Amino acid sequence: MMKILPGVTACRLSIQVSGDGDGSFADITYSHTSPGPAGDEFVSKFTGDHYRAFMEGWEKAFNYFLKTGRLLKDKSEAS
Repeated sequence: MMKILPGVTACRLSIQVSGDGDGSFADITYSHTSPGPAGDEFVSKFTGDHYRAFMEGWEKAFNYFLKTGRLLKDKSEAS
């Protein structure tokens, strides 16, 4: 999937899902390309720590939706 944020980044998102015992495993990769200064700033902040925190939030929101059928609006709801 491609996600374009005009003036910021062009992002290639790859999601691979595989079986993992009774559940599943998702391998998710983001590849950002910067078209200019705003994108350079965005990409420079997309560190390993930022990515981990971003993915943990994404995982909580996704699991919340699977459990409730609703979008997670307040992070405290996911507890």
